[in-house]
Amino acid sequence: MMSDYNVETINDGLNEFNVEFHGPKESLYEGGVWKIRVELPDAYPYKSPSIGFVNKIYHPNVDEMSGSVCLDVINQSWSPMFDLLNIFESFLPQLLLYPNPSDPLNGDAASLMMKDRKQYDQKVKEYCERYAKKENIVNSTADEESGDEEISEEESESSDDDIAGHADP
Repeated sequence: MMSDYNVETINDGLNEFNVEFHGPKESLYEGGVWKIRVELPDAYPYKSPSIGFVNKIYHPNVDEMSGSVCLDVINQSWSPMFDLLNIFESFLPQLLLYPNPSDPLNGDAASLMMKDRKQYDQKVKEYCERYAKKENIVNSTADEESGDEEISEEESESSDDDIAGHADP
């Protein structure tokens, strides 16, 4: 069903996985690439999946820290007639194309969108440039080996800091 998408299972299970999602064409998010974490409940498709952005996105209906998505069709009006393709081909693109600042998870984004649309648009584009690139979601791929080598060299200092900040288990 998800054969047109890059899907990466988590813990070799079928209930948790990440899906590579591209921003919709002719939107502020065009060109952006996000890793979307999907968790299927045991009662799926009768119960809705849990959906969240792994890398950052600036959007009124997405929590900036957790990546949780505020989308009625997933959170409240889910039907077993829907499937994962509906989420990735319809629901998420529509969310990015038509943000709803009156029902925000990111109050700062909603406020900025309503007060200064030009500045909001600029901030969305900045987040796309900074956080929504292929190298932000993939550790290594054959397609972009040379790009990944450059990134890993640049990030070697920050990854050392990350490791130093975590206690050994």
